[in-house]
Amino acid sequence: MLPLTVNFKVSSRTLTGALSAYNKAAVDWGWQGLIAYGCHSLVVVIDSGTAQTLQVLEKHKADVVKVKWARENYHHNIGSPYSLRLASADVTGKIIVWDVAAGIAQCEIQEHAKPIQDLQWLWSQDASRDLLLAVHPPNYIVLWNADTGTKLWKKSYADNILSFSFDPFDPSHLTLLTSEGIVFISDFSPSKPPAGPGRKVYISSPHSSPAHSKLAAATGAKKALNKVRILITQEKPSAEFVALSDCLQLAYLPSRRGHMLLLYPREVLILDLEVNQTVGVVAIERTGVPFLQVIPCSQRDGLFCLHENGCITLRVRRSYSSVPTTSHEEPDPDPVQELTYDLRSQCDAIRVTKTVRPFCMACCPVNENAAALIVSDGRVMIWELKSAACHRSSRNSSSGLSPLYSPVSFCGVPVGVLQSKLPDLSLDNMIAQSAVAGEEHPEGSVLQEVYLKFLLTGLLSGLPSPQLTVRMCPPLTTKNIKIYQPLLAVGTGNGSVLVYHLTSGLLHKELSVHSCEVRGIEWTSLTGFLSFATSTPNNMGLVRNELQLVDLPTGRSIAFRGERGGDEPAIEMIKVSHLKQYLAVVFKDKPLELWDVRTCTLLREMSKNFPTVTALEWSPSHNLKSLRKKQLATREAMARQTVVSDTELSIAESSVISLLQEAESKSELSQNISAREHFVFTDSDGQVYHFTVEGNSVKDSARIPPDGSMGSVTCIAWKGDMLVLGDVDGNLNFWDLKGRVSRGIPTHRSWVRKIRFAPGKGNQKLIAMYNDGAEVWDTKEVQMVSSVRSGRNVTFRILDVDWCTSDKVILASDDGCIRVLEMSMKSTCFRMDEQELTEPVWCPYLLIPRAALALKAFLLHQPWGGQYSLDISCVDYPENEEIKKLLQEQLNSLSSDIKKLLLDPEFTLLQRCLLVSRLYGDESELQFWTVASHYLHSWARSAAPEAAPQDRASSPLDICHDVLCENTCFQKFQLERVNLQEVKRSTYDHTRKCTDQLLLLGQTDRAVQLLLETSADNQHYYCDALKACLATTAPSSGPSQSTIKLVATNMIANGKLAEGVQLLCLIDKAADACRYLQTYGEWGRAAWLAKVRLNSEECADVLKRWVDHLCSPQVNQKSKALLVLLSLGCFSSVAETLHSMRYFDRAALFLEACLQCGVLGAGADSHILSGAGLRGWCCGGSSSSRPCCGGRSWVASRETPGLTHQSRAGGRGGGWGVETRPQQPREQEGPEREGPRVFQYLV
Repeated sequence: MLPLTVNFKVSSRTLTGALSAYNKAAVDWGWQGLIAYGCHSLVVVIDSGTAQTLQVLEKHKADVVKVKWARENYHHNIGSPYSLRLASADVTGKIIVWDVAAGIAQCEIQEHAKPIQDLQWLWSQDASRDLLLAVHPPNYIVLWNADTGTKLWKKSYADNILSFSFDPFDPSHLTLLTSEGIVFISDFSPSKPPAGPGRKVYISSPHSSPAHSKLAAATGAKKALNKVRILITQEKPSAEFVALSDCLQLAYLPSRRGHMLLLYPREVLILDLEVNQTVGVVAIERTGVPFLQVIPCSQRDGLFCLHENGCITLRVRRSYSSVPTTSHEEPDPDPVQELTYDLRSQCDAIRVTKTVRPFCMACCPVNENAAALIVSDGRVMIWELKSAACHRSSRNSSSGLSPLYSPVSFCGVPVGVLQSKLPDLSLDNMIAQSAVAGEEHPEGSVLQEVYLKFLLTGLLSGLPSPQLTVRMCPPLTTKNIKIYQPLLAVGTGNGSVLVYHLTSGLLHKELSVHSCEVRGIEWTSLTGFLSFATSTPNNMGLVRNELQLVDLPTGRSIAFRGERGGDEPAIEMIKVSHLKQYLAVVFKDKPLELWDVRTCTLLREMSKNFPTVTALEWSPSHNLKSLRKKQLATREAMARQTVVSDTELSIAESSVISLLQEAESKSELSQNISAREHFVFTDSDGQVYHFTVEGNSVKDSARIPPDGSMGSVTCIAWKGDMLVLGDVDGNLNFWDLKGRVSRGIPTHRSWVRKIRFAPGKGNQKLIAMYNDGAEVWDTKEVQMVSSVRSGRNVTFRILDVDWCTSDKVILASDDGCIRVLEMSMKSTCFRMDEQELTEPVWCPYLLIPRAALALKAFLLHQPWGGQYSLDISCVDYPENEEIKKLLQEQLNSLSSDIKKLLLDPEFTLLQRCLLVSRLYGDESELQFWTVASHYLHSWARSAAPEAAPQDRASSPLDICHDVLCENTCFQKFQLERVNLQEVKRSTYDHTRKCTDQLLLLGQTDRAVQLLLETSADNQHYYCDALKACLATTAPSSGPSQSTIKLVATNMIANGKLAEGVQLLCLIDKAADACRYLQTYGEWGRAAWLAKVRLNSEECADVLKRWVDHLCSPQVNQKSKALLVLLSLGCFSSVAETLHSMRYFDRAALFLEACLQCGVLGAGADSHILSGAGLRGWCCGGSSSSRPCCGGRSWVASRETPGLTHQSRAGGRGGGWGVETRPQQPREQEGPEREGPRVFQYLV
């Protein structure tokens, strides 16, 4: 006989509901593709792709105010694997660092007992990934080692700190938003606290500007905001100016260096920090919906904006040259250049009420093409951005928007019309960079105009607000095992009943049953239940009772009591008998009613002098044997009257018996055959009554006098020979009916609200609910097993309890959550890999480190065959078959579009590296391969002039990469920036800063014009006049250059570095100026000056010295140095640096890409391989500058589990691992050929 297996598993889990007001800013979308948000004291982790709850973390004792995922900006190997680390902070100042996959707290940090204002992981250094910066009220910033909980340093400031933001282009720059203004810190370092108090500036609200209000009345909001002048000042604003409290948010723009946004309810202000001036305004019309939050994008200069009605909008910056006007609008005689962000897409708003409103938003940091909206009622809405082709004829020209075009490249590589690509992969694959930055489209490129739209791709609903009542379906038995589903019915305050499937934790059905709050639920079978609700009492204390019988498969609901229910005393409880035949309805001030569940008919309404029922319970014992005899006798009588075959009769008899045993039979209702059942109840005096029910016969069997030690009985539970009573004083009375003994236990827990036995034969565990918590008792031993008390070991108040299985309990609490816990009732997190999910989830972080790296290697390179495969069965993983099965499940969970790309034979290695880095959310690799792909193809195109124009077409590197961009693109951006600064200048200080920038950029004529604008009454008038003369004559006067150089050198030596550098630039000695800047530690400024003033060779010399500085042990930013080397085309140095950093897998892949692009000269690659120790790791040591082996060469990694292959004839054996095999003859290649194997790691 085959063993019977149960086809479901109920794990401990928490179903979450509405959020607390403190959770408003507690959300973060990690690079791992997971979204974490706070729900009261819980941290919920969901998958962004399928909107499934993967983890609920419970250890905080107070509401969570901040959550932050750890950054993935480091190289991953077996020593530094892919991991899910999350930091969360609560209102009591406690910070917990989680291992999310395992569900355990790695570290707990406590400094003060006040809410954490802000939290951020540091990402800039290659050496440490465990540093966490936190704002502890009122005015402290503290740097923690999140691995050990050690405080590294602490710094206090004068004002209360509200939040902070790091400059993404310079991690030493930190900006604090305080209650008084903004504090700029320019010397932030993990090794020591900032030295001084920082540079403090003040902000006045834009609405408080007199000029603003005046112009708003005259020319409208848009033009008024265009005229906004100085916003940041060194002096504290006067009393009539509005305080900084109007400012909702401060953030740097990751797409433009030196720019910051300030969010106000009705506008977004873009500031240029070089001149402390507003250079762009996103304003809301008078009838528009105010802002709540803004998230700036890095891939494109765009803004995700959340509004108060829950609408998410995407605004993309318009180029300077395309500011159109409508046909009926007169052109502005004095056009003002500014950063204009056009509305490109918006999603639907939500219905906002007093209790339902948008809380916050998170944006996907990897692709920036999706946003998650967190709603106060617990909903999570995931909106994904999609692009669609737009025909020029269909575009509305009156909208005044410049067209958007799709990029000519995909994953960093120019592609043809026929090559497979996924335009919605990321934001930079949707919108061409040239359409945003004002660049000219590459000649010969095929332009496709597109438009953007939001689609709702994920929705996760939370539990409704309390009060809650919960009831688990009938327990699992051997009779119902084939059809059993662990369903939990939840009654809500709005009259609906939610049915959850506890295996997956997902909502099974939502049924709108009642018009008022659901008070109780009782299951009548596995597919139906009874629920009752009561309306608000009228002046006479009467209510409208609703008792509904619901059929779960169809959702059909009928009024169980028919027309009864209007203006009568409220129903207090309903109890269904164990055989599901009878229903007892108990009223507040009305006699008991007994109903037949099967026919929905009233059996008996007790007389008016019937005792008041305070507690009632049906007996688990019943006369089922006599019922079977009656049923068989009835069947025999029917058989005599009806001609049926013996086979049909036997089937019918067995069916009847089976259905009666399960208490679900309704086939014999016409004969009114019923089993005899019993129930007991107590009255207000504590007397126990025993009644017998059989059909419509109700008999009073016995009465037991009250126990003097007990108060008024509130609840009864009966199982087997054990009867348990609870009273208003917290006493539990255990009656052993067989032994005829009773035992009273005072719990001192006040009113016993509910007691219920656990399911399962012989299981005598019992759960008791009190006003302040719950307890589990073992009634055999009459001793308490576990206890939970509100305010002592939990922060929530329990509203209802039930048993889920024989060893798991269900707690419904006032924080809107339902917890399925072990019998110990200790809140513990679960392992994510143990969860039963309805949809497969792509998350390689859930795999063990070796398996995650093996999967990555499998996706990146498969040199053993002519084409790629997503079937890992051909790979022999040495650990166990279970791991291999998990790898295949991860591959199967990929979307069909991603699978199509991975299987495309035209998909190059560089594109594959970029795609896999996005799939893994690997920040370090994504940045590296983005820059590497651009410059490898740039150098390859320059070496192949015979290529077709469409092959040479490519956009420049995005300006978000700053000094890594091409010199011409970087220079153009800087000129546009200074032009905007010049237009926006309003004071002499701003004019002087613009002049200085123009002189450094070599724009002498424009600088001279600004110098000559200085008024005669200005104290700097004479100096500016002399500087104008010097700027005009210095380049043409040869003898004076030596004098100017001498003066510049003396000024630099005496601490006037900026002035000396400016003089050197006047005489075209920018190379010397760069050396001086580097000598005095101004490495970033030197790189900037080299990019805008020097030729390629001189610029490369400056940047190479910067690389040496970045690689020094004191700085330890080798990852940034790699990017600079890539921008210089020093590919051999990149490979050597990767090897020195022990990034063997990336080094080998990079060399393979170099060979495929043909950027290494003849013999050069052999030198690189020998010097880097990678000979034999790439193409078997081949020295050809073209990709060998038909473009299917291979690379190796000592840090990832290798995929070995059959070495080709004449080449050196090698591969992803340590073992190679002789190559099979070409004619033997095919499905029968033995596939590669994955071997152990080599260190």
